[in-house]
Amino acid sequence: MVPVIAAAVAALLFLQAVGRLRRRGRADLAGWDRIALFGAGLAVSVFALVGPLDRIADDRLLSAHMGQHVLIGDLGPALMVTALRGPLLVFLLPAPILGPLARSSRVRSALGALLRPRVAFGLWAANLAVWHVPYLYDAALAHQGLHDFEHVCWTSAGILVWTLLVDPGSHRRLSVGGRVALAAALFAAGQILTDVLVFSFTRLYPAYHGAYGISALTDQQLSGIVMMVEQLVTLGTCVALLLRPRWSRTRKARLAASPT
Repeated sequence: MVPVIAAAVAALLFLQAVGRLRRRGRADLAGWDRIALFGAGLAVSVFALVGPLDRIADDRLLSAHMGQHVLIGDLGPALMVTALRGPLLVFLLPAPILGPLARSSRVRSALGALLRPRVAFGLWAANLAVWHVPYLYDAALAHQGLHDFEHVCWTSAGILVWTLLVDPGSHRRLSVGGRVALAAALFAAGQILTDVLVFSFTRLYPAYHGAYGISALTDQQLSGIVMMVEQLVTLGTCVALLLRPRWSRTRKARLAASPT
């Protein structure tokens, strides 16, 4: 129920931001493409937490639990942050809420510190490492409060790094090259976990015993593959979009230099 309420609040905030921009005559900055992206991000996140994937994970299938994590910590935030590029980000919070927050030096200082590239990456990597310690991973399965906190950590860490990768507010904390490097670092960190899961020949998480005819060890290896494939798709797409203008300029330069 909590994920559904959170998604409903996020949807209402987004829709009021779209409405405010459109009333100002800037429907071009709040088009249906943005609505579709944000809606897809919310749908992915809700599906991960309250849909059939959650029920499969409850059947002690590690790969399904990993699927939840990559959806709420990577794909969902990526889609929603991309949708919020430009003025939509500013209009997301109503003025009575945004004004005091914007004037608070403590809030600005905290956000500035969290969005420093090294800090954001460090928090993301620490989240990845801590929540895959076998004791904590199994404990989250047994204690709903801890499990909910785990999901909050995944979503928060994902929003931090994708804010840097997408740069929705055009703050230019990172250059294009810096964002490509961050994407590569995220993939490399994920690959460490992937290698451990895929190439370990002993069960690391005793609470997960496999299901649906899948053995525990095969399930563990599948969980690593799930993470690798998802990162390849999301981070690979991000890098391709970041580099596309450069590739286009290079192609035009080559065409201009070639003899006719």
